[in-house]
Amino acid sequence: MSTVESEQTTRVVVLDYLPHGRPDDDRPQYKKPALAQVLGIDAFELYECVLSEEASVSIGDVIDRDGEQIDRCRAVDYDDLTSSASSEIEYAIETIIDEDETRFVNYYNDAQPITLRLHQLNLLPGIGKKLRNTILEERKRAPFEDFDDLEDRVSGLHNPRATLIERIHEELREADLKYRSFVGVSSEE
Repeated sequence: MSTVESEQTTRVVVLDYLPHGRPDDDRPQYKKPALAQVLGIDAFELYECVLSEEASVSIGDVIDRDGEQIDRCRAVDYDDLTSSASSEIEYAIETIIDEDETRFVNYYNDAQPITLRLHQLNLLPGIGKKLRNTILEERKRAPFEDFDDLEDRVSGLHNPRATLIERIHEELREADLKYRSFVGVSSEE
């Protein structure tokens, strides 16, 4: 893995900053480290990170999970997030998609069948057989360039960006989903 790839896989967005640790931690305040709940940019994984003493972070910051501001991290489930982190997550997903639109438009360009009866596109909310087939036909003509191009060429597909946001959020919330396209799936794979 190149240095650029390794930097990409460790970048995270801060969802919540807890300067006095978790409220449910019974230890005295001076013994509780500052924490940040974060969302991985590459594979949309959730972490709770213990911050270094000199760390200075705010909600929405993009930091390196393996950088100097973080001492250590542990993976967490959606249910472990604070209410602030839960309310911030959709904005973080939007930002990640907006800053790398090509990656997410390429999901529509590159999605493949999962089984004989199920296609990756069918995992997206609101995409049934007819809409899936329209997307597949249009992408044969030419790859989609951006979300506007996708929306213009596929009638019935309203706001493909919001569709992806909804699916990613669903994959984060539902731990027992059988098929995943974004959460825990690195874009490097």
